[in-house]
Amino acid sequence: MRKFPENFLWGGAVAANQCEGAYKEDGKGLSVQDVLPGGLRGERTKQPTEDNLKLEGIDFYHRYQEDIRLFAEMGFKVFRTSIAWSRIFPKGDEDMPNEMGLKYYDDLFDECLKYGIEPLVTISHYETPLWLAEKYDGWRSRKLIGFFERYVRTIFTRYGNKVKYWLTFNEINSLLHAPFMSGGIMTPADQLTEQDLYQAVHHELVASALAVKIGHELMPDAKIGCMILGITVYPLTPDPEDMIAVMEKDRETMLFADIHARGRYPKYLLNYFEEHGIQIQMEPEDHEILKHTVDFISFSYYSSICETVHKELGTSTGGNLSRGFKNPYLKASDWGWQIDPRGLRYTLNKLYDRYQLPLFIVENGLGAADELVTLESGEKTVLDDYRIQYLREHLIQLREAIHDGVEVMGYTSWGCIDLVSASTAEMKKRYGYIYVDRNDDGTGTLERYRKKSFWWYKEVIESNGACL
Repeated sequence: MRKFPENFLWGGAVAANQCEGAYKEDGKGLSVQDVLPGGLRGERTKQPTEDNLKLEGIDFYHRYQEDIRLFAEMGFKVFRTSIAWSRIFPKGDEDMPNEMGLKYYDDLFDECLKYGIEPLVTISHYETPLWLAEKYDGWRSRKLIGFFERYVRTIFTRYGNKVKYWLTFNEINSLLHAPFMSGGIMTPADQLTEQDLYQAVHHELVASALAVKIGHELMPDAKIGCMILGITVYPLTPDPEDMIAVMEKDRETMLFADIHARGRYPKYLLNYFEEHGIQIQMEPEDHEILKHTVDFISFSYYSSICETVHKELGTSTGGNLSRGFKNPYLKASDWGWQIDPRGLRYTLNKLYDRYQLPLFIVENGLGAADELVTLESGEKTVLDDYRIQYLREHLIQLREAIHDGVEVMGYTSWGCIDLVSASTAEMKKRYGYIYVDRNDDGTGTLERYRKKSFWWYKEVIESNGACL
């Protein structure tokens, strides 16, 4: 019988900007998320506006004790969240941190540890301080490496005895697809050249490696990983040209993992730079900094796409920032993301074969328009069998990958409690095991209700996956 490791880290994941709310309380500065009321595909505003659901989120900032108690009831071993950079350094370039922000995360992590839940902390999750975007054009400026280093040293020193697991940048490869949300780059995307984007990428990669270096010095027992947006790509046809197209599409993702895991720029990327006239400005110390490689690789996985040179044969589709072509063998979610559990097994094997480093699935889940119902007993819940089916099928394929020999540290399903969508900034796209009474128009009580999937996931954790 296939089994999960005894020490497998079961849990869930959120991001500060999608759940905390309290966007200007206790000294917090503005982040890029506070001026994105429409999410990734919306227009940014000059100031926060009332239609931005992220300003209140699900009020996790004030309700985290209740929510962590619910996570503990499910049996979480780990909880992935992020630190809002602008709670610690409101503008991002100050000399001294904001003590009220530091205390909030002290209390949050203490609450997790009270229940035996290990925090898994993302240092930067799509929430660059807005001031750094406006003054420096975000990660296009090398100055952000220094500001990030100050931030990293501050939180590692403060929380090093509470947090064992860290991620540097969330979905770091997303900078190529969403330069403002991912990298705080104010210059309009259609005005950015590849030179601009890859220079910003270089700055983030150096900052990420620098965080690994500092973390290993200050917290020798900690594990520090990178986090990539997992895009599984298949050829649409057996034409060998389609396989080459897949290889090139893959490299847009794999270059980030290659550099984090191997500590140097791969030859195929250097060739690409030469062929496209891209000249990355590097400081002499950058090569040595990049050699500080990660302890593990984490990634998000929701769907897969196809690639082809025969564009006339394909139908466009996408999911989680990726664009490609529909796979005729797969169904899709309510939001058009193709559902591919076996693709998770394939992805795990591909990454492990390539790097031989432990892997961690830190995002996976089904966004759906849930309906809150009242049972005869009077209990309010969501009968989300569709979510249970999605998660079960993916976890079975995860178990198969472990049987294949892949070393997987854990699994944190995305949006373990309903939160505001990053891509669309709406509440109706729900992922959680816990329903939050909040609507797209901002109404709702914010009360929490256990969905059917809550009890299912509790059993999964209690049995260490044996019930699957």
